[in-house]
Amino acid sequence: MYETYEQPPPHPAAPVQDQVVPVPGHAVPVPAVPGSDVPDAAHWQGDGVRRAFPSRWLLRLRGSRFWRSRAVRATALILLLALSGLVLLALVREQTGTRGFLVGLGLAVFPVPLLVTAFRWLDRVEPGPWRNLIFAFTWGSCAAALVAITANSFAVRWIAVATADPDGADTLGATVVAPVVEECAKAVAILLIFLFRRRHFTGIVDGVVIAGFTATGFAFTENILYLGNAFGEDQSFGTGLGAVTAGTFFVRVIMSPFAHPLFTVLTGIGFGLVALTPTRRGRTRAWVRIRRVALPLLGLLLAMGMHALWNGSASFGPLGFYAVYGLFMVPVFAFLTWLAIWTRQRELRMLGAELPAYASAGWLDPAEPLALSSMRARSLAQGYAARSYGPAAARAVAEYERSATALAFLRYRARRSTATPESAAAFTARERELLQELWQRKRTAGPALVYAAQVTGRIRLLPPPYHPAYAAAYNPYKH
Repeated sequence: MYETYEQPPPHPAAPVQDQVVPVPGHAVPVPAVPGSDVPDAAHWQGDGVRRAFPSRWLLRLRGSRFWRSRAVRATALILLLALSGLVLLALVREQTGTRGFLVGLGLAVFPVPLLVTAFRWLDRVEPGPWRNLIFAFTWGSCAAALVAITANSFAVRWIAVATADPDGADTLGATVVAPVVEECAKAVAILLIFLFRRRHFTGIVDGVVIAGFTATGFAFTENILYLGNAFGEDQSFGTGLGAVTAGTFFVRVIMSPFAHPLFTVLTGIGFGLVALTPTRRGRTRAWVRIRRVALPLLGLLLAMGMHALWNGSASFGPLGFYAVYGLFMVPVFAFLTWLAIWTRQRELRMLGAELPAYASAGWLDPAEPLALSSMRARSLAQGYAARSYGPAAARAVAEYERSATALAFLRYRARRSTATPESAAAFTARERELLQELWQRKRTAGPALVYAAQVTGRIRLLPPPYHPAYAAAYNPYKH
């Protein structure tokens, strides 16, 4: 059960709409004002839709009354993905047979939980909503896979007829056509979330996670096809699950389950850099627009090039595959893993730098920014709430942490950008919304975070609790 005491208001006492936050460099507290093109702080419309890439057709589509309905958009998207899934199921089953499809499905599912868990762990600082991740996975496994299978098959047949060289057509299709088609199809999911769920796309980590889920879904479907065909070859020799199936499973599931996520993550990093692009005085709108287009395209081109090198490694000789795997794929994978973890740590440091402004205004306890900038302290706070008040309190602490993280990101982007009246109004509205969410859960989350900050050693001497309800958080014998 939740606490039922009356929470003291912030100091100075003021309603949410009048609360101001001090900005570094100013003697008098004033609201932080974002720039006109700050990611996630401008042009919000209802569900967070934003004009990241202005175009007439997009504006007309969003302006129509029919398309404004969330139910209409969700229904259209679900029908599109469901239809893609049904058509894809028929195509894969036709190529592999029923038994081959079932065997491929059973074997292809092995790396999926590991990859999903890894990307979700990376997204712990500001976890995005599951609906975005489910959409990304479903798009990769259904729509992108259907486009890739159809386009690749058509291109290979056309090249074989044009060149009268079926073997050369297969090689050309694998090294040139497939990387372009597949990476473009997967990039569409990242683009859609970037455009229509802009509030939840705030930086490199979000780009990596969304790209990873999309590519994991695509690799899942592709593995079903390859493993099912391998099982069919073994069946033709009467060996059942023989050498071909085992070899395909070892290469695609054991050695390189991260291959497709690794390619598409480069595209996600490009979109993540766009989300971090600030707008300052002296930077022209033309330069900002060039970066918005150039960075995702550069990431997409790198993904295509890396994909082409991986697919063409077999043509480099008997040891070509192992050379590309050991000298290129593994180092790039290690570097991108380090980059993602470093970016997450940078986000935690940013929380510790931005949230004290709200603590000085009375919205947070002085110890809360210290706890919120530590993943261990955040986990301890949720555990403390669960033990003290039950699972509902733990969920409230988790929601409190998400809102505080979003508030810190909002303020960070606002300070790095120029101000306009429109962007200032958007910033104020979003800030008020997040502060209200914090205040609704503070009576449960505040003591838990203070307790976690003390247990982790991030604070040594604590002031006397300003409210009796915080006494439990200051009691070192309370667990």
